[in-house]
Amino acid sequence: MPLRVAVIGVGHIGSLHLEAYRTHPDVEIVAVCDLLKEKAEAAGRQYSTLAYHNVAALLAKEQFDAVSICTAGAQNGSHHFGPAMQCLAAGRHVLCEKPLSNQLVEARAMVAKAAQLGLYLGTDLNHRFTPQAEQAKEWLTAGRIGTPLLANVTLWIDNPSDKSPWFHIRALHPHSLDVMRYYLGKAEKVHAFFCRAPKADGPDGKRLCWSNVQVNVLFENGAIGHLTGSYDANSRLSLERTEVMGTEGRFVIDNCYEKLTLYPRRSDDLVVIPNALFGGVPNFEATISRRVHRWVDQLNAGAPRTEIEASGEDGLAVQEIIEAAILSWEEERVVDVENG
Repeated sequence: MPLRVAVIGVGHIGSLHLEAYRTHPDVEIVAVCDLLKEKAEAAGRQYSTLAYHNVAALLAKEQFDAVSICTAGAQNGSHHFGPAMQCLAAGRHVLCEKPLSNQLVEARAMVAKAAQLGLYLGTDLNHRFTPQAEQAKEWLTAGRIGTPLLANVTLWIDNPSDKSPWFHIRALHPHSLDVMRYYLGKAEKVHAFFCRAPKADGPDGKRLCWSNVQVNVLFENGAIGHLTGSYDANSRLSLERTEVMGTEGRFVIDNCYEKLTLYPRRSDDLVVIPNALFGGVPNFEATISRRVHRWVDQLNAGAPRTEIEASGEDGLAVQEIIEAAILSWEEERVVDVENG
């Protein structure tokens, strides 16, 4: 029997979720929902499904197994909490866009609610779902780089939005910090520095948003991670780079999906895998499809809650790191991470 799904929020990201569900052979799209009636009805027509503009009505009238929460809001997350909690309370599994919420207390409540009810809660941390990231994880697990010591992750895009001071780190860097956690595990301590780019019409000649950040993370296993992030960079040629070094070598993922290279420490026998050998992931949007398909496959297989990849707990963990980074900058100190 196919997994019956709904999508709440049918903007750009919601449309990507819908397309991912449409292309999975074991999914039935039951309904879409958006506060804007015209958007909901347009998506309903496009995907030949029912359209709602009220979450309560959707839950009262339609039977489905799981839902994608793709609403937006402040820092791309403030509209997630309400519909997610409604759907969990109604017994639906939830795949939520990142961040789970722009408020840490709400993100914690979402994770607690899903655990209490024994429901699946996933986060769209799609950057870990590239074939390159998965192959690199296999190398790490197999000991190809030895004991992990260091990680460097760079993620930058040209985003002029000044919606709020913390928009950059809260909206963008769940991705980069999740990739770091994917390889190095649980975070323990954080130290961060921020800066704002010049802006002629800014309140003090600078951007409102803290648009550049460098974050150092100490992990429980003793490894050290470093993030460089920006909303002021030219990202046309490169958007994201991940490097993880261990006692026996290192691997580098260029631009998320373009090339993966293994550099053994004690030989010159590099392993270079271009994107084409992985089937040619065409763009970043395709990584969302890979993430959604994994969500469907795990639900259909009845995977244990503890094995859900990019789970709600993972989404919460990166938010804990982000809030610790903000506190580190504000109080000029190293901050312990709770549940990182």
